[in-house]
Amino acid sequence: MDWKVFFTTFFAIFIAELGDKTQLATFSFAAGTGSRLAVFLAASLALVCTSALGVVAAEVVQKWVSPRTLQLVSGLLFILVGLWMLLSWKSKSI
Repeated sequence: MDWKVFFTTFFAIFIAELGDKTQLATFSFAAGTGSRLAVFLAASLALVCTSALGVVAAEVVQKWVSPRTLQLVSGLLFILVGLWMLLSWKSKSI
């Protein structure tokens, strides 16, 4: 196992997930029910399934697109989403 890739992925996903819709939805479910273990297990399984979909999709896409192009497109999409969020937040706060 490539531990550098493991820890880089873990910390990137961990930071990205903090305070996002998934965490807020999990918080809401856990606060609204007495079965926190069920919420934790379901949310964990959902994240594992969506991550698996991402890995499978990458496996398919990489056959036609180079890893460098994928990194470039992914990076640009993150920047665009960040800019969109920043601009929409700024316009709402005025």
